[in-house]
Amino acid sequence: MDEIYLEWNGDLKFTAERAGFETSIDGNQETGPSPVGLLMESVAACAAIDVVVILKKGKEELESLTVETRALRAQDSPQFIKRLQFTFHLSGSVDEAKARRALQLSFDKYCSVYHSLRRDIVLEWDFTLNGLKCVG
Repeated sequence: MDEIYLEWNGDLKFTAERAGFETSIDGNQETGPSPVGLLMESVAACAAIDVVVILKKGKEELESLTVETRALRAQDSPQFIKRLQFTFHLSGSVDEAKARRALQLSFDKYCSVYHSLRRDIVLEWDFTLNGLKCVG
């Protein structure tokens, strides 16, 4: 079982500690990301890790990977995430079909963070490969 120790630092600021690593969290987003921001970062990182692992196993020569993430939240409390949009930017000697398949596998099967979220979230993703837009 994963464990996290969270300490309140006043106002809406907290420090989370897990496995010797600390994360600053700020509900006002003044000194650190908000909890929802961290959730968005976590989904993006989880999917990106999957893509890197899948492409490396497929002997693809990925040189760089960045992810742009956007979220649409409900207007009323609890202001849950209704839609997540990701644009993955990959570069290197990577086959487009293999990149698409890696992304599809991440969100359909492997990304544990995404699969821990509400089932009614609308997920949208696309990607660019060496600067050229590809359809997801």
